[in-house]
Amino acid sequence: MSTPTMSRPTVTLIEGDGIGPEITAATVRALEAAGASLVWERQDAGAGAVAKHGDPLPAATLESIKRTQLVLKAPLATPSGGGYRSVNVTLRQHFDLYANVRPVKTIPGVPSRYDNVDLVIVRENTEDLYAGIEHYIDARRSAAESIGIITRFGSERIIRYAFEYARTYGRKKVTLVHKANILKMTNGLFLDCGKAIAPEYPDIAFDDMIVDATAMKLVLAPERFDVIVTMNLFGDILSDLTAGLIGGLGVAPAANIGAQGEGSAPCAMFEAVHGTAPDIAGKGIANPTGLMLSAAMLLDHVDQRAAAARLRRGIFASLAQAATRTGDLGGKANTATYTDAVIAAMGD
Repeated sequence: MSTPTMSRPTVTLIEGDGIGPEITAATVRALEAAGASLVWERQDAGAGAVAKHGDPLPAATLESIKRTQLVLKAPLATPSGGGYRSVNVTLRQHFDLYANVRPVKTIPGVPSRYDNVDLVIVRENTEDLYAGIEHYIDARRSAAESIGIITRFGSERIIRYAFEYARTYGRKKVTLVHKANILKMTNGLFLDCGKAIAPEYPDIAFDDMIVDATAMKLVLAPERFDVIVTMNLFGDILSDLTAGLIGGLGVAPAANIGAQGEGSAPCAMFEAVHGTAPDIAGKGIANPTGLMLSAAMLLDHVDQRAAAARLRRGIFASLAQAATRTGDLGGKANTATYTDAVIAAMGD
């Protein structure tokens, strides 16, 4: 179905490595069937880009993202050796994609231990130990040092983003996660920023929790959480933990939102957060759900909410039945038959 009167934003499409091209093709198919109005600009990144361009993040890809300000990205492999840095980290820092947003909600039919999970991880995406400031401290490389940077600016903007997200999407509480009892300056700064900002949002409840206690309580009682805001390293770990509460990374969407530029929209990247799964690449059995749900977040971002709703409706209906779930979720479908089922279940 088409919507000719809808604006057609251009999206940089990165097919990725391993199963990336397969799940990308499935997702593009589903998006078209849902009535999404998008123009694709295909670019390379990851290990496959090294063979074609001699660089895991070619200049043409960076220029495309700079123009479009929108990215849909399948999983990438970082090449071994050669001093290559993670493409994901580089993209986040190059385009100041400071807010990593990971909605986590129980999906009926997907095997999991819980049936009442509905939370969002908001992770600071550019600072902390992932800032890449590290070195060996002696010539023999017998010891190494990594420096975590936490700034007031970075802390305040991610915390405000979490509160604004909660307000926009009708969420009731923000929990700030930290280790300020031990890391009193870096994590203490983050916590202080949260306590100072929280009174500006009297309609949103606020509390804070030490990260190890958070991990335990997420397993014991995930329903007590609503929006979690935290720093880069803790956010990375807790995001994967919470994905495990609802069936795994294969059903977990993610968005990376950039800062608002003067006179321009912020850059936004939507991605599958699972790996490239080279062991099943080319077999036609990969699960495209994570990338499809990330694409639905992209549609929300560009205000194509009706298409996003159709896409989600098809995904959730297909996941509800074993016959139309992919094998990794205990079902019988392959990539193509799952995508067919998603499209058939969208409705008008």
